[in-house]
This record gives sequence, structure tokens and C-alpha cells, in this order.
Amino acid sequence: MNPAKPAPAPANSPSLSPKVAQFTESVIREMTRMAIQYQAINLSQGFPDFPAPAEIKRAAQEAIAADINQYAITWGSKNLRNSIAEKFERTTGIPIDTEREITVCCGSTESIMATMMAIISPGDEVVVFEPFYENYGPDAIMSGASPRFVKLHAPDWKFDPEELAAAFGPRTKAIILNTPNNPTGKVFERAELEMIRDLCVRWNTFAVTDEIYEHMLYDGAKHIPICTLDGMRERTVTINALSKTYSVTGWRVGWAVAPPDVSVAIRKCHDFLTVGAAAPLQEAGAIALKFPQEYYDKLASDYLQRRERLLGILTNAGFKCFKPRGAYYIMTDIADFGFPDDVAFAKYLVSEIGVAAVPGSSFYKNPASGRTQVRFTFCKTEKTFQAAEERLAKLKKSA
Repeated sequence: MNPAKPAPAPANSPSLSPKVAQFTESVIREMTRMAIQYQAINLSQGFPDFPAPAEIKRAAQEAIAADINQYAITWGSKNLRNSIAEKFERTTGIPIDTEREITVCCGSTESIMATMMAIISPGDEVVVFEPFYENYGPDAIMSGASPRFVKLHAPDWKFDPEELAAAFGPRTKAIILNTPNNPTGKVFERAELEMIRDLCVRWNTFAVTDEIYEHMLYDGAKHIPICTLDGMRERTVTINALSKTYSVTGWRVGWAVAPPDVSVAIRKCHDFLTVGAAAPLQEAGAIALKFPQEYYDKLASDYLQRRERLLGILTNAGFKCFKPRGAYYIMTDIADFGFPDDVAFAKYLVSEIGVAAVPGSSFYKNPASGRTQVRFTFCKTEKTFQAAEERLAKLKKSA
């Protein structure tokens, strides 16, 4: 997406790692920069433009005022780990050891990276569903693994069981599972999870499961943590964070729940990556995780209304929408607009129409797979929707 050209390196400069040649910078975050450049409505990056709950903000302020401003325990403050364990048992039915099975990191991003570095050996392979959240491929590569991609097929984003089975083998160390899913909004069903479980057990493979959108569910969809399936408790690393559920994406407080031996390895990697997440924000997170069920019910209800609002706007503007059952993104088909590909369309949309979206190709190994798709997010206010609606009304389909 039109990145700045780097300055040429001196002829005799040391070589760079070949890993970084296998992926680009984040297209999602590049689209936010372009939205700022063109003063566009940002429906690309998934951060809410409305306030976080007053209780969690007040708790952070109080923690700072109480001088909780020095290093927390490397793998997470006692208060936060206790709250994580309580909520985890409440939602999964599985009790976990706060001292041996939880590692608090700087967001789910570092939680996944520390996990991958802890479990991957040179030559390992990692199975990744595509379209995928753009971090997963680079995470595998930076940790030394080769990603094996398995397609989720529109419109309902189902996978082919035979294709999935063929992706597993003696070199498979892990599968990365994101449910509810970004970018598709797919919520994996029990039968699908059981297929994944059977392959993990057969090939002695980890499941690294990103469940950051667990409370954003629509149309009767149910979130089933794969760790609750028979045979998965000891081979699952569950990733989560404060970011999405509590509308604090800038706080960067996340965690990995894993068996004790796996947690030891994750903690070592986490320690030397970042030492620890922000201490006062961990104390605020401990309060947030104790919110009553009514908070999560209202969260889902509010996001359902936002989903319907953006679906209406996009449909009226000529997009073919794939209705999500979870998370807060809408994947769309742009074939009817007549652009050569998704990148050209996204550039036109942000620079000429004034709305930023994410090109679909950024979610696939082969960019051609996403050339007629773009992703929008609906974690926005009515004011934002109104402005986007006015601008998108200028779009015209090709004849």
C-alpha cells in the first residue's frame, strides 16, 4: 500500500535477516496512517472511537495515584492473575493455577509471539486459517516456523476437512485458531473444533487459540473454547486481553493461559521480550475482569446494533457483505465496483471518497485470493457511521 521507499543500504553493509523479507509492514496500521493523511473516516483498524468504561479508567487513575508505578511481577500482578483465573473458570468451567498457568504480556500480540517462540523449533510448521489476522504469518516466521495455510471459504467461511488434514504432519507443532475470527467474523462450531482437536491429538500438536473477541457474538452463535474439549486441556494455549472487551486497545495488557510446563517456557520468552506489562493498568484490568454478566450482555447487544448499522450502510453503497457472527468486522466483496484489485479500490476509497478500509489481500498468503475483498470495522459511534454513510453514498458501481 504505497510504503515509503527505504534509503539504499551501503554496498558493504551487514546483511539483514531473511525472515523480514517474507512479510510486509502491517497493512491495517498503514491504512490508519492514510486515514489521517486524507482526513478520512477510519473504518480500517479495529479500535473503538468511544470511551472505555468509567470504572476501568478510574481504577487505572487510582492505581497510578497509589504509586503502583514500578515493575509488577514479570508474569503478571497477583491481583490480575487472580481475576484472570476467576473469569476463566467462570467462562470455561476449568480451574487454573494462578501461580503456574498464567503469563501476563504486553497485549495479545506479545502473548502470541512469546508463545510461538516458546514452542517452536527450527523446521517446525504451524497451521494457519486464511483469511487470517495479519500477525499470524509473521509470528510463525519470526519464531522460526513455516506457516501452512488452510482456506476458509466464503460466504460461510467453512474449511475443507481434507485440506485441513493434509496441512498436518510430523513437522506440525501448532495450529493458530482465532474464534470469533478476525477478519471474517466466523465463530467456529463444535463439530469443526472437534475435527481440529482430533488432528491435534493425532499429531501431538499445540492449539494456540486467540479468543479476544469471545464476548462479541450474534445470531445465537456460541463461543466454545477449544481447551474445554476432551484431550485439549494439556495442549492448548489460550490467548486473551483487555483490549477489545473493555475498549482499551492502547493499554496493551494481554495474557496466555497454558499448562505449567508450557507456561515456564512462555514466561522465559516474555521476560526477555518486554519484562512486563504496565503495572497500574494491570490493577485496573483486575477490576474490569470482575464486571458482572450484564456488562458482557450489553456489550454484545450494543455491537449487534453497530453491526446492523454498518451492514445497512455498506449494502446501500453497493457492497456485497458477508454477515459476521462474531467479532466486530465485516468482510465485503467489491467485484461490482470494477476496480482491478482490492489495493486500487482501498486507495481510491481513502483518498477520493474519504473512508478507510483494509484491502482483503492483506489477509491471505496469495494476494490474489483477496483481490475482490475489503474489510470494515464497526467498533464506532453513530457520529462516525453517519459521516461514513454520507461519503460512501458517492460510490458508484461499474455498469
